[in-house]
Amino acid sequence: MLACACAVLVTCSQPPSLLEEIQRVGKLRVVTRISPVTYYHGPNGPMGLEYDLVSGFARRLGVELELITVDRFSELIPRVASGQAHLAAAGLTVTAERAQQVDFGPPYQFVRQSLVYKRGHDRPRDLADLLGRRVEVGVGTSYVDRLARLQRLEPGLVFTENPEADVAELLLAVANEQIDYTVADSNLIDIYRNLAPEIRRGFDLATGDALAWALPKRHDRSLRDAVADYFESIRHDGQLAQLMDRYYGHTKRFDYVGTRRFIRDMQRKLPRYRELFENAAAAIGSDWRLLAAIGYQESHWDPRAVSPTGVRGIMMLTSRTAGVIGVNDRIDPEQSIVGGAHYLARLKRRLPPEIAEPDRTWFALAAYNIGYAHVSDARKLTREAGLDDRLWINVRDNLSKLAQKRWYRRTRNGFAPAWDAVRYVENVRNYYDILLWQDPPTQEPPIQLAERAAGG
Repeated sequence: MLACACAVLVTCSQPPSLLEEIQRVGKLRVVTRISPVTYYHGPNGPMGLEYDLVSGFARRLGVELELITVDRFSELIPRVASGQAHLAAAGLTVTAERAQQVDFGPPYQFVRQSLVYKRGHDRPRDLADLLGRRVEVGVGTSYVDRLARLQRLEPGLVFTENPEADVAELLLAVANEQIDYTVADSNLIDIYRNLAPEIRRGFDLATGDALAWALPKRHDRSLRDAVADYFESIRHDGQLAQLMDRYYGHTKRFDYVGTRRFIRDMQRKLPRYRELFENAAAAIGSDWRLLAAIGYQESHWDPRAVSPTGVRGIMMLTSRTAGVIGVNDRIDPEQSIVGGAHYLARLKRRLPPEIAEPDRTWFALAAYNIGYAHVSDARKLTREAGLDDRLWINVRDNLSKLAQKRWYRRTRNGFAPAWDAVRYVENVRNYYDILLWQDPPTQEPPIQLAERAAGG
């Protein structure tokens, strides 16, 4: 009896775990940074890899998400170490120096730290090539620790910590020859070379660096265990792979000449047609940047473009499609853009309701290129392979079968040059990203996103 009473007293005197505190308060505080790979305000609201990940974690815990944004990497770890945030989710590299202040969750991505130089200059191949050159990195980044360790091997190595510039600004500084070199993670280079096509990857300073969430350094493992369980779950059910594909899948193929031309045409040609894209997008409830990206992929914004197969105009409509959607003059820019917008909306409406965004848009783009029937065939082959045909990542990998006789003979509509559709979708996504970053939607102030992340 006494033992039971003591047990009750001990139990009552134990403080709640960190996870219990979060659930009792009903709010998860996360510190992050605004960038294309973490969090930003897109045309349909908050987005970004880290935002999607922490939103999912908050939903899993049944709590609201409160995002705290900071300007510099150097502010992230102290916010967690001091208890101002429950975790930091900002593409943080796991380092020994940081591990002295915080704990880390399981790695969700592995990257290489690479030296970045400008195309047309001699490629740096080792530390000796950096001597006497201007190397600049951001304050508080893991690159500072890495370069400091390399200085022990090459004492003549000199680098500067920029207290104001982020990775994007330093990459642009390399492209504009304001500095000789900077350092960036491989995933960031893949993203930002669409904005600064002149940048090139030199030698790697490190390979296999792990990115993970930073967590408070406590004996209480409740939050760490919950984070580990969450990542194990989304890795097992494929959600993590889907998110990686959503934000990085289209960046793997880089076209230097095409990207340079797009940026030039965006400045010279797009202003003539922007209002037409905006009006057409408003009519179908879409983003004008997406329509503009399609128009560029189709015709490079040339209203008189004509293909060998007879499609024509900015949105390259066939005569049959033009007739169905009421376009009388395919060469007229306004009619073409309005027609292309309504055709895209028509394709999206035909897709089954269980296909969610953004996959729904990627399917519609593929159908815009090779036809709805061939996309349906690719979905059928995906199902036969035992994969979820509602996900673009799965159907994309099965589209190539439509060009192989042993597979297309089993479909209703036969052969299709499906590699074109995959490239088409990737190109449109790249153009869309550039437009989104160069001309972003109106930003909300640094925010508390509780009301958006609290859904089921």
